[in-house]
Amino acid sequence: MRNTAPAIDIGIEKSQRSDIAKGLSMLLADEYTLYLKTHNYHWNVTGPLFNTLHKMFEEQYMELAPAVDDIAERIRTLGEYAPGSYKDFAELSSVAEASGKEDAEEMIRQLVLAREAVVRTARNMLPAVNEADDEPTLDLLTQRMQVHEKTAWMLRSLLQ
Repeated sequence: MRNTAPAIDIGIEKSQRSDIAKGLSMLLADEYTLYLKTHNYHWNVTGPLFNTLHKMFEEQYMELAPAVDDIAERIRTLGEYAPGSYKDFAELSSVAEASGKEDAEEMIRQLVLAREAVVRTARNMLPAVNEADDEPTLDLLTQRMQVHEKTAWMLRSLLQ
């Protein structure tokens, strides 16, 4: 089958789309690693707060699942391929993996650190996104930062 699709012409230069997609790939890796970490903690949390944390971690990983899809689809919209392997994610992510053997307090602490790492990844993209007038990506980043900052605050409150 011949490639008959027209070139992407959405008002953002190819080089800008490529740079933004690279940043989104790092964000996708962070979000997916956070998803896996949170799901791991959901399965493996123990202690007096088991029921509370088990439910809370489930709510958190359920929120992350569609967000991962939204980010990957934005990368594709910009004309690039989204990373989709554990190898890719390990190379791109700033979020540390977890064993699941941490105690409940350490799980919470690690999730605070991970949430804030994702915020930094998203925030680092803002200059390129603003330069390209890429409002859809800006909206996506703003929404993700808001979710992660609020969740980090709520998790941190459990440790104080």
